[in-house]
Order: sequence, then structure tokens, then C-alpha cells
Amino acid sequence: MAKKSYDFLFKLLIIGDSGVGKTSILFRFSDDAFNTTFISTIGIDFKIKTIELRGKKIKLQIWDTAGQERFHTITTSYYRGAMGILLVYDISDMKSFENVMKWTRNINEHANEDVERMILGNKCDKESERMVTKEMGEQIAREHGIRFMETSAKTNINIEKAFTDLASAILDKTVGREAMDTSTRIDINRKTEERLNRCC
Repeated sequence: MAKKSYDFLFKLLIIGDSGVGKTSILFRFSDDAFNTTFISTIGIDFKIKTIELRGKKIKLQIWDTAGQERFHTITTSYYRGAMGILLVYDISDMKSFENVMKWTRNINEHANEDVERMILGNKCDKESERMVTKEMGEQIAREHGIRFMETSAKTNINIEKAFTDLASAILDKTVGREAMDTSTRIDINRKTEERLNRCC
């Protein structure tokens, strides 16, 4: 059997209103490219990128969802199994920020309870058109206990950092869970051994 070329596979999901730059964020991270003429994502699309974190090779399977209402029934099924979710709004579009609450509810309804989440205020290069202050973004993230970062896919601000920070948080959780499983197994084995020794 072929040896796996990675240590872990993390499934990430990018959600948020249509036009906030989800596809641009994904392409900037996966291909280091920026294109002003992206067509709206229809349904769902994904990219794969392998990164190295703390000596581990981590394969990121990143799903880019359509923000339009009519695709929500398709995209909600992708919440299940997602280990990390990037919730994106556009700092120059107040409505997309107000909808962060709606997207947070979607996560609570459809995603696993222990999913790692991060809010991204995208297009921070559009300072002159800013409608949402950084403080507003930080506050909503604090209220929900979610990480927060401002990004720009256009000028490549914090894109790499957003993905690596999220992957790092998932790695902590995964490694922690594995360690717990191992100690539980050792404990069970020890108890079985003790019982066997006693009965003879």
C-alpha cells in the first residue's frame, strides 16, 4: 500500500455572504493568485494545499461555499465533518457584517460542536471605503469566543496566517485527543491485565 504523503487531513469550510471575497481568499492561499474577475461560486468548490506545522505535514481540504441564499441547502451538508470554519465578511459592506450573526447560527445548527472557528474581515485594503471598524469585528468575535483577523486577498494581508492559525488550533485539538485516546487504551489494557493476573 502506498505511504500517505501527509500526517493529518483537515477539512476547512469558507462561509459568508456572496461577494465578500471567499474565492479570492482561497485562491490567494492555494495558488498565491488574485483575480478581479471571479465568477460567483455555484454551489461548492474546493482546493487542496499541504502545509507543514510543527514538523507535521497537514493536508488542508478547503471548501469554498456559495453565499447566495438559494444554495444554502446544498452547502449546509458540508458543515458536517468540517474541522475548521472561516466566516468572512467585507469591511466595506455593513450588510455582510450584520449577517455574521446569521452565519454563526448556521454553524451552531449544522457543524460539529467542537469545530474551530475564525471570523475574517476581508478587503482591509479598502480603507477609504471602510464601513466596519476593526473594533466591531473584534467585539463580535469576542462575544462568540471566536478568533478574529482582518485580511486582504488583493494585497495578501494575513491570508497565510489565517489558515495556519486555524490549522494550528485544529492540530492542538487533534493531538490532544490522540493523547487522551492513548492513555485511555493504556488504562484499559492495564485493568484487563490486572484482572487476568488475579483470576489465575
